[in-house]
Amino acid sequence: MNKASSTSKTRLIPPTAEEDVAIYRAIAADPDTVEITADLMGKMQPLRRRGRPEVERPKVSTTIRIDEDVLDAIKHSGKGWQTRVNDLLREAVGRGKFGAVSGDAGR
Repeated sequence: MNKASSTSKTRLIPPTAEEDVAIYRAIAADPDTVEITADLMGKMQPLRRRGRPEVERPKVSTTIRIDEDVLDAIKHSGKGWQTRVNDLLREAVGRGKFGAVSGDAGR
C-alpha cells in the first residue's frame, strides 16, 4: 500500500494500481454486485428520512410571558412539562374556555 501523503488532512491511503485491479476483479466476481446506472440512481430512495417524522398537527414554537412561580411549579413537575401544559390548554379549548378558533385569529 502507498503511504499517506504528508499534505493530506484526511490521511487516506489510496490503493496502488495492483490493489485497484484486485478490488475491481473481486467486485466483478461477486454475484450480488449491481452496477449503479444513472437510471437506477434516479429511482433510488433514501432508506429513511432525516430529522423528525412528519406529524398530522405539528407544534408551533411561541413565546409567552408567565409568572415565575407558576413556571417554576410547572417545570418542577418533571420531564414532559411542556406536553402537559399543551394538554391542559387543549382541554380548556375543548371545553370552550377560549371560544371558537378561526383561521389565524389571535396570532
